[in-house]
Amino acid sequence: MTGHRPPSAAVLLLHGGAETGPAPPPPGPLNLPGVRMIPFARAIASATGGPAADVLVRTARYAHRGWNGSREDPLHDAVRALDALRREAGEVPVVLVGHSMGARAALRAAGHPLVRAVVGLAPWCPADDPVGQLAGRDVVLLHSTRDRITSPRASQDLTARARRAGARTCLVAIRGSDHAMLRRAGAWHALTGRIVTGLLDLGPLPGRVEAALRLPPDAPGTRGTLDLDGLDRPDGPDRPDRPDRLARPER
Repeated sequence: MTGHRPPSAAVLLLHGGAETGPAPPPPGPLNLPGVRMIPFARAIASATGGPAADVLVRTARYAHRGWNGSREDPLHDAVRALDALRREAGEVPVVLVGHSMGARAALRAAGHPLVRAVVGLAPWCPADDPVGQLAGRDVVLLHSTRDRITSPRASQDLTARARRAGARTCLVAIRGSDHAMLRRAGAWHALTGRIVTGLLDLGPLPGRVEAALRLPPDAPGTRGTLDLDGLDRPDGPDRPDRPDRLARPER
C-alpha cells in the first residue's frame, strides 16, 4: 500500500476586488474576479505537472470584497491562507499569484517565510506601499499597456523600488490587452504558468525574464521592462529590452 507523495511546493492564487467594499465577495460564479482566476489555476496546474504532480494550487478566500484602507483586509486573508498552507503542506516554497487588488495583497504578504516569489497580474501598486518585505524574493509583474484601472507605470516603478530593496524583479508588458485580461487571455494564462514553473525550478524561465531578474540593484525600471512579444527572440536572451514607451498606456 503506497501513500501520496508530500507536496514539494505550492501556488496561492489571490483574485481581485475593489478599493472599498466591507461586504463579503458574492458566492460562486457571481464572484467574477474569482472566476477570472480559474483558467490561471488550470494553466499553472498543467504547467507544473498536472493532477498527479506534487505542487499544490490553492485559492485564498476573502472575508471582504475590498482593500478598505488601513484595514488592508485582503492582506490579512493572504497571510491566513499562507498559514493554512503551512499546516497542510509544511515548509514548502510558495509562489503567490495575484490579480489587481490580489496582486497588491500578494506583494504585501511576500515577507511570509514560505513565500519564494510573487507573480502580479495587472497589479495595484500604490507609490507609498512598502517593498522591504520583497527582499530576497523574485517578483515578476505582468501588465497590459492599455490598462485603465491600474497603472503599468506604477508597476514599473515598483520593480525599481523593490530591486533597490533587495528583490529580483521584472515587468512584462502585454500589448493590446486590458485590465480584466480578457484580450489575449491565452497569452496571460500560458505565460503565468511558464513563469510559475520557472520560479519553482521545475522548468526554464524565459531567457529575458531570467536576465532581468539578474539586474543590479540600481538598474532603472525601464531596464527590467520586457515586451511579451519579444520574450523568446533568439537574438538577445541575455539582454533585457528597454521599451520605455511600454510603461505608458497606449492611446
